[in-house]
Amino acid sequence: MTPDADDPAARAARRKVAARLLPLLLAMYVVAYLDRANLGFAKLQMQTALGFPDDVMGWGIGLFFAGYLLLEVPGALLVEHWSARKWFARILVTWGLCSMATALVTTPGQFYAVRVLLGLAEAGFFPGVIVYFTHWFPRRDRAKALAGMLLAVPASLALGAGASRELLRQDWLGLAGWQWVFVAEGAPAVLLGLAVPFLLPDRPKDARWLTPAEREWLDRTLAAERQEAAAAGAASVGQALRLPAVWLLAAGIFCTNLGGYALAFWLPTAVKGLLAATGTAADDGDVLLWTLPVYLCGMAAVVLSGRSSDRSGDRKWHCVAGQVGAGACLALSAAPGQPWGAVFGWLCLAGFWAYFWIAPYWVLPTLALSSSAAAVAVGAINMTANLAGLVGNAAVGELRAAGLGDAGCLLVLAGCYALGGVFVGRVPVRRDRPGPG
Repeated sequence: MTPDADDPAARAARRKVAARLLPLLLAMYVVAYLDRANLGFAKLQMQTALGFPDDVMGWGIGLFFAGYLLLEVPGALLVEHWSARKWFARILVTWGLCSMATALVTTPGQFYAVRVLLGLAEAGFFPGVIVYFTHWFPRRDRAKALAGMLLAVPASLALGAGASRELLRQDWLGLAGWQWVFVAEGAPAVLLGLAVPFLLPDRPKDARWLTPAEREWLDRTLAAERQEAAAAGAASVGQALRLPAVWLLAAGIFCTNLGGYALAFWLPTAVKGLLAATGTAADDGDVLLWTLPVYLCGMAAVVLSGRSSDRSGDRKWHCVAGQVGAGACLALSAAPGQPWGAVFGWLCLAGFWAYFWIAPYWVLPTLALSSSAAAVAVGAINMTANLAGLVGNAAVGELRAAGLGDAGCLLVLAGCYALGGVFVGRVPVRRDRPGPG
């Protein structure tokens, strides 16, 4: 039997673990997402300075995910069997240096190489965090902790839009503004990496801020949950991949992320083109300022969708609403003849719905599959989600190089979101039990 989670030592341990670990992990994830996505902000100047066509930019953006996919699983294993703090420190320092090195590229080959290296450097972080959660958070707290981290995605893009706007206007030490975007936004990862070994303990036994009673409760609770999972047995990869729900979930997130990752990287470019089409003048810095509210709407969506789906117990239709809503608003933003105010309103609504689906989606595997099958399927689904980043960004670059305009690209991304909603809508799930209030 799992130890009582409501005794004083349990409450104190859960509170301390959340307060001590989550802010640091959230900061690390904000930096991680910013360093993979800041190319979208720097692109406005970088492409002009280096003379790279859109297809080169698209492949450079997408090749991050090629490197990322190669080391995703080994990274999780190292956290489980070696040391989380040492592994995270290595990841942070190397991905920060790779991000900063992007400021030095001058040829497409150098650009491709540094993007692959950035993906390799960052690859083990997110799956490593998922494993790290199992060392610290009992099952009842794990989903809530992960949901809190999802705020890092739109938060990092909002932060990046604001910071990059100012950096693009600098020319310190003979470096152009786009180069300072990579240098200034990569440096925090290096600094965090140097600090992590002193701030992040590997296991509860290493946490001096827990009392002996709190450590004992946490160790007993996590050990009991591991025993329960072992007794329930595990599904093989082959067994999980024979389930239709796995393929529907994988197809749903693949299509959605075709649109989502491409939107995150190409939004500033699309906004610049749409501003010009409506006769609204804006320099590169002003373009990034216009994208900031889109990401702030995304932050609100993460919070609201988590609370609403918890309250109602519905996950699937919350997810579908986000996917279809994002597709519809992107399509409406591309309608010709609208003033900029209307286009901007549709983009903000698209930003809201584009992040509304994420938290409910990651609960669906536990509702559509047995616990053992879900544990295997989540890894496969996450790899599919990241593959979409490679395919989607390269495809947008090729479409733009072939002459497709900003409105046409937005329509393509809108279709990806909507198709993702169609697949998720076909997933058979049981209704989750609503939460209190």
